[in-house]
Amino acid sequence: MIYQVYPRSFRDSNGDGIGDLRGVIEGLPYLSSLGIDAIWLSPFYKTPNKDGGYDVADPRDVDPMFGTVKDAEDLITSAHDAGLRVIFDIVPNHFSSEHIWFQKALNSLPGSSERARFHFFDGRGVDGNEPPNNWNSLFNGPSWSRVIEADGKPGQWYLHLFDSSQPDLNWDNPEVHEDFIKTLRFWLDRGVDGFRIDVAHGLAKDEILKDHRDPAGLTQALRLDLPGMSKEVRAGLLSDVPFFDREGVHAIYKDWRKVIDEYDGDRMTVAEAFVYPSSRQTRYVRPGELHQIFNFDFLATDWEASALREAAERSITEMNEIGASPTWALDNHDSPRLVSRVKDPAKARAFALFSQALPGSQYIYQGEELGLIDGELSPSDRQDPAFIRSGGADIGRDGARVPLPWKADEKYFGFSNGGSWLPQMDSYKNYAMDVEEKDPASFLNLYRSSLALRKQHAGLGGDSGITWHEAPEGILYFSRAAGFVLLANTTDKSIEITLPKPAMILLQSQGGASLTGSVVTVPANTTLWLQQ
Repeated sequence: MIYQVYPRSFRDSNGDGIGDLRGVIEGLPYLSSLGIDAIWLSPFYKTPNKDGGYDVADPRDVDPMFGTVKDAEDLITSAHDAGLRVIFDIVPNHFSSEHIWFQKALNSLPGSSERARFHFFDGRGVDGNEPPNNWNSLFNGPSWSRVIEADGKPGQWYLHLFDSSQPDLNWDNPEVHEDFIKTLRFWLDRGVDGFRIDVAHGLAKDEILKDHRDPAGLTQALRLDLPGMSKEVRAGLLSDVPFFDREGVHAIYKDWRKVIDEYDGDRMTVAEAFVYPSSRQTRYVRPGELHQIFNFDFLATDWEASALREAAERSITEMNEIGASPTWALDNHDSPRLVSRVKDPAKARAFALFSQALPGSQYIYQGEELGLIDGELSPSDRQDPAFIRSGGADIGRDGARVPLPWKADEKYFGFSNGGSWLPQMDSYKNYAMDVEEKDPASFLNLYRSSLALRKQHAGLGGDSGITWHEAPEGILYFSRAAGFVLLANTTDKSIEITLPKPAMILLQSQGGASLTGSVVTVPANTTLWLQQ
């Protein structure tokens, strides 16, 4: 069970309104109390912070707003002392435009070795006034920006699949490979247990000057929220992505795996890679490559029985074929929070218990265990480049990044004694940890109970398989080893089910279930864990 920490919004130790590494250290007792196994930290490296820290200016240094390298080392040591492993984000697709490499590239001539570390090309059209191709940024607008050369005239263009402050690196350049191996070793030498790899599918770009037939449609298809786009249209667009999931990425990760395997202990890597079809995920976790890959199909699935079963079965089957572990996540820093996505706390609680009963690794985003909702922010408060580049048409991801509430009766709800970089809503006091700890029926206590049972129950340990059983429409019904049974009712009405033999209720996502011998009544939007 891995818990994602977004450091800027977790806990502020020095009163500047920004979460930091010392704040994460202060929060370790709380994290340990959840029953998790590891924490994954979003970037805290040196950054101008144009994209929430994912614009890295130096991957081997800590930004002063988060602390120091010594703080990062202390965090690793303290987490290990608490029985927790630590995973750091690594961002290999791009650097910040303030990275020394890119600054040197701007001050160098076209064709120079400095520019060869990125993707600089002459433009098309009269005087090179048009971008080298028609690709769009995933943050809206073109994916190319033009530089002003030393003579003061418009010159070459550089590629940025995200914000213009995030120039894409050229992974055909050996210097890029060498620099990232250096970064891996820098943190592995300090005891980190692994890496989450940002945009892991984006590094190789073998047809960089090729136009796409529908760049606007492709940008929409690559989003997890797809209003108005049919599955058929989406599938057609995702089958032809010129800058993602190219064959060259696998040679990179084979080299990385060799480095990881040099170190003692159970080090691991997990890829953030949204690929289509889902069967291509297995290519990233083949023997000798990465260890895990995020399951974005599951994260985007609605609370609906047939869709959930299909997504779960497909992932388990595909990963089992190569001996890899499936992963499950219900939200993260790039997506709406679970309760906001399904628009119903009862559904969110039931969704969580369904997910946690599946074999494989679970990822929890900070605040998910509180049932926290997305923050409502004014346009002037929003900082996400997706919001800025779209002129507000895309609200961006800031709502899922509002700082956590720790104590209901304190200013800034205990996150900080001096401010909050994104404003917290008054309703956040209802989600504060000190409030939920006292409520036996809270999200927090549900998660503590479920995570404890996951560790205690022999049927929920490891990657043991599941057996699906016939059930009424809208019901998910499967069993695992040691007599574990799950029933999840995704409908808005109570449903009665007769099991083949008597059972007892271990845990329910909300009250109201009843069991008489073999007859179970499952309330609407409820998941039950049973023992037979």
